[in-house]
Parts: sequence; structure tokens; C-alpha cells
Amino acid sequence: MPLWIPCLGAVGLGLLVIVAAVIGIYNRLVTLRNRVDNAWSQIDVQLRRRYDLIPNLIETVKGYATHERETLESVVKARQMAMDAGSVKEQGAAENMLSSTLRSLFAVAEAYPDLKANQNFMMLQEELAGTESKIAYARQFYNDSVMSYNTSTQTFPNNILAGMFGFTLRDYFEIEEAAKEPVKVQF
Repeated sequence: MPLWIPCLGAVGLGLLVIVAAVIGIYNRLVTLRNRVDNAWSQIDVQLRRRYDLIPNLIETVKGYATHERETLESVVKARQMAMDAGSVKEQGAAENMLSSTLRSLFAVAEAYPDLKANQNFMMLQEELAGTESKIAYARQFYNDSVMSYNTSTQTFPNNILAGMFGFTLRDYFEIEEAAKEPVKVQF
């Protein structure tokens, strides 16, 4: 036992235990907040990959379905809204819109057998399907991280320290019921 511990007395030792507990709680909150931020970064990486695939997909479809301009423009607009989203809630709404417009795009592609047989289109379909799976996994990891963080900031005595140090609740990355079905990329 270190020599300074007997000098502290019961009050000093109690104070030392409280300080150690505060430090432990604070460090746990920081760790959980950083885990949430990292999880969001992983979602962002997959969304950017998705956004990068969409222009190639549109160009491929455009070559076959030139009179489907409205559908193509809707996809471009939804992509831009998703890229410009600021908060998690805005991102969720924009992703719902983008998923809906992509469904419309694939529905249009159904009417063009030559497009469905195009190697480039088929490759883009596969890449998009893989990206959608990665987005779903990243969203699950993010939401699990948010749950742990939010629970930690709301439970006693963590909630006292969370309030003192500005740890605020985080939003889940939710999708609407209609968008919960995967984007149909198989023909």
C-alpha cells in the first residue's frame, strides 16, 4: 500500500473514490460518443460509395431509356439531397427518398431487355446490392452504438455528469417502413 493512503483518512479516501468514479464515468461517455461518431463515419463512407455509383447507373440507363428523363432527374435530385443532408434525421429522410427513386429507376429498367442484359448495368447492379448490404450493416452498428451511448447518458449517476459536460442524446438513423425493403436490383 502506498505511504500516502494512510495520511488521507476516511474523508480523503472517500473523496479519492468519488474522483476516480467521476473520471471513469466521463471516460466511458467519451468512449461511447467516439464510437457513435466512428459508426456514423462508416455509414458516411458507404453512402458516398452509393452516391458515386448512381451517376454511372444513370448514364447506363440513359443510353437505353432516353424518354424516361423524369425518372432519371428524380434520382439525380434525390442523390443531391442525400449528399447535402446535414443531420442524421435529414440524412434518413433523404436516403428514404433516394431509395424510392432508385426503385423507380429499376422499375423503368424492367421495360428494356437490352439494358437488363448490359454487362455494365449488371456490374453496377451487383455493386449497388453489395453497397446496400454494407449500408444496412453500418446502420445497425451505428444504431447499436447510439443505443449504448444514449443509455449511458440517461442512467444515474452518468446522467448528472453527462449534463454537466454537455453529452447530449444522439438520433438513430431510421428509415420509414416503405424503405425497409431492400432496393430491388435483381431482374
